[in-house]
This record gives sequence, structure tokens and C-alpha cells, in this order.
Amino acid sequence: MTLTVVGINHKTAPIELRERIAISRDDLPETTRALAAMPGVTECMIVSTCNRVEILAALESPDTDLTAFLHRHFGLDPGLLAPHIYQHRDQQAVRHLFRVASSLDSMVVGEPQILGQVKEAFAIARSTGAVGGQLEHLLQSAFAAAKKVRTETEIGSNSVSIASVAVELARKIFGSLNGRTVFLVGAGKMSELAARHLVQQGAGAILVTNRTLERARLLAEPFNGRVIPFEQLHDAASEADIVITSTGAPHPIFRREHGQAFLQRRRNRPMFFIDIAVPRDVDPEVNKLDGLFVYDIDDLQQVAAAHIAERKSQATDAEALVAAEVERFHQRQRTVNVAPAIVSLQHQFEEIRQAELRRVHARLDSLTVEQLAAVEALTRGLVNKFLHPPMQALKQAARENDANRLEALCETWSLPATPDPAAEPQPPTASEDQQTQEKQQSREASAVGGK
Repeated sequence: MTLTVVGINHKTAPIELRERIAISRDDLPETTRALAAMPGVTECMIVSTCNRVEILAALESPDTDLTAFLHRHFGLDPGLLAPHIYQHRDQQAVRHLFRVASSLDSMVVGEPQILGQVKEAFAIARSTGAVGGQLEHLLQSAFAAAKKVRTETEIGSNSVSIASVAVELARKIFGSLNGRTVFLVGAGKMSELAARHLVQQGAGAILVTNRTLERARLLAEPFNGRVIPFEQLHDAASEADIVITSTGAPHPIFRREHGQAFLQRRRNRPMFFIDIAVPRDVDPEVNKLDGLFVYDIDDLQQVAAAHIAERKSQATDAEALVAAEVERFHQRQRTVNVAPAIVSLQHQFEEIRQAELRRVHARLDSLTVEQLAAVEALTRGLVNKFLHPPMQALKQAARENDANRLEALCETWSLPATPDPAAEPQPPTASEDQQTQEKQQSREASAVGGK
């Protein structure tokens, strides 16, 4: 079984390409099901945000081509996507996932939204039946590592997000946001965060619109904002000095003709669009009109770069913690891999114990029930004590990636061959029966090894 990550992100691909394979939340379940139906894919999930689209999958063979799914599903020429795509396998895939969940691979290092986005993608994949034991175990470990990063390092202090960077850009453009009218288009989490930062910076009137009017009201109320019905979007937009837009629309909602109308109504007073949506909400042609200035998610990287130096030491601490958590994950998996050998050794000793009890059965007939129970407990205790050293040796060899020692131990006790510990450990499988069996093996191994 091979664990693979395939994707593009803000480091490898421009927004023009990212928006062509962006997947809306509404479309994500169907796309995940389509991926899960691909031959060779046993488990999978898809993370799609404004900065990345990534497939995480457990594959029957490393030859399974996940990039072919992207080409086919989105109708892209393979040559267009190839220069921008990255792929990680097995241990590197685990490390990449842990870094993504911990916000070490984000445009704004330390931003808290990515963990929630990964959790949501995982929940959607699980609801479609695309996730089994392998990804379940892996993702829960990634979430635990991300939580540890945020609680044990300073990377999350003075929390920075894409929304806060967008507001910082607006402040730099105007010098001050005092008295400026801001129009929030879209009432999602990004818009809520932007509204909080805008109020802190002294913004004047805040207008809010959303396709669902109730969501717009819920966002506007805490900030004394004014709700604009979505069908009046273009009529109201010209009131705003700054438009921050973040919708899930598949096509631009602000086009060149809208921009021309805004300028006419504003008597050529400048107007700024900060477009943090992928796909983009503002057609690039709008930026060609004098007096209209458009900044998209990639433009925000220049502002975000200022935070990189500030967070360098915190990121270093976080990287070290993630590396330790990745190694801990692999150690646990290697211990799971050696469980069959441990259980086999247990069975060997149990057969010997039972054979010896049968051999002396006639001599035990005169014993009372309490005395028979004492004999049972005594023999079991002796077996556990005899088993403790070899069990610990097997576990230690697995944890330390000592393939030669593992092989020698298995040969000594005529145990089933264990996987090479230097190879990628295999997480629990998706099958319910297999999960139950492995849990039983782990419990039996722990009962002996932990004594």
C-alpha cells in the first residue's frame, strides 16, 4: 500500500491555474466520490482552499497516476499542469500533511484557518465513504500534531490570517481606514475575520452581502453593518472605497462593464478590490480601468512576506516539533507492524502451557476449584514473565528500524516474517474485520509487553 499526496499550491502555481481546479464545498463530495472510484485508490480525501488543491490517497500500487484524475476531471492538458504539480509518497507524504495541518506550509505561516479546512475536507471524505482505517489514523495524528504546535510554540501568537493581511494591504493603500466605506461580498469565515480587523482599524460604514440573506445579517449585526440584498450587489458597490470579496462563485461577479459603471457613479474617485476568492470574483480586466485597483490572493503574498521574518524562530521550533511527531507516528506504525509476530510468539507459548497442563491433567484431578484456578494463574504468570524479554526486543527493534535484528529474532522463534522497518509502515486498514483483528492483536501484545 502506498500513501501519496499530489497537488498544486500558491508556491508552485499561479492563481490563473489554481482557480481552474478549485473545488467548491458543494462540489467536493461528488469530486471525492469520483476519485474514490478510480481503480487503485483504496482511500482518499481532497483539500481545496484558496491556496492549494491536494489529493491525499492510499493506493494499491505506486503506479496509480493521480495526476491523470486531475487532467481528466478538470479537462486540463497534462502539459499545462505538469510543471506546477508536486507529489510526495509514504513518509514524505506524512510529513507534508503534518506541516500543512500545522500551518507551516501556508502563505501566512501560523494562520489558524488551514487546520479547520483540512478537518472539513476530512469530514466530507468520511461522509462519502472514501476514508477508512488508514487515513483515519493518519489524520487524527496530524490533527494532534497541529494542536501541539499551536499550544507548545509561539507560531500562533498575534494570529495572522489571509483576511488580516488583506486588511493590512487596504490600510497601506489608504494610509488610514478611518471613515472608509467597506463592502464585504460573501459572508463566510474570511469575511468575518476581515470585518473584525476592519473595525479594529477604524473603518467607517460596513456593507455586507451574501447569496443567503440571513448569513449576511448574522455577519453584519455585531459590526453595525448594513445588509445589501445580493441582487442589489452592483448597485451598492459604488458606495464602497474598498470591496473585499470572497465568494464561492465559479465565475467573476465583477466584470469590466461593472467597473465602468462604478467609476461613473463615483465620479472617478478611486476604488479598491481585494479579491481573496479562488476562483477569482473580480475579472482581471477590471484592473485595466483607470481608478480601479484589483489585488488578488497572489498579490497578498508580498504583504505576507513581511511576517515571515517575524515568525522565523517560531517556525523553526514548530518544524522541530512536527518532525518529532512524524517520527513518533512512524514508530507507532512500526510497532503495529510487528504485532503479528508478537501474537504468534504468544500462541506458541500458550500451546506449550496447554500441552503441559494436559500432560499432568490426571494428577490435578484431586485439586479443588480454587487450587485449579491457582495453577492456571501460576502458569499464565510464568508464561508472561518468560515472554517479556523477547516481546520487548521485538518492539524495540521495530521502533529503531533494526531490520537485521528483527529478522534474527523472527528466525530464532520461527515467527512470521515482519515488514522491513525501514519501509513505510502501513496504518490500520479500512476493513472493519481487519481493524478488529489488529486491535485484538495490539491488546494481546500490550498485555505481555507491558508487564
